[in-house]
Amino acid sequence: MEDLAQKKCVPCEGGVPPLDEPTARRYLASLTGWNLADGKRIRKEFAFKDFARALAFVNRVGAIAEAEGHHPDILIHSWNRVRLEITTHAIDGLSENDFILAAKIDRDAQ
Repeated sequence: MEDLAQKKCVPCEGGVPPLDEPTARRYLASLTGWNLADGKRIRKEFAFKDFARALAFVNRVGAIAEAEGHHPDILIHSWNRVRLEITTHAIDGLSENDFILAAKIDRDAQ
């Protein structure tokens, strides 16, 4: 599979089916540490030395999300942990955009 981090998210207005589970798992295999959650989203947990580093990471993720026009759900918890969940809301499931965003987060936000 080509390098997802080199691709660009494209707007999704709905009207297309979400990825089926076998296809989603093929995309998932190209990522590190991300998990399929309920078949409709991917999730990853990050741990940091302190709250300030967790917050800085969230801000970097936010910049990537804005540049891509595709936004994850973000939760800071336990003062130093960040959970990201990515889905394509317009289709109530996964699209290639979700995996592109995850790859860019892994490449650029760490």
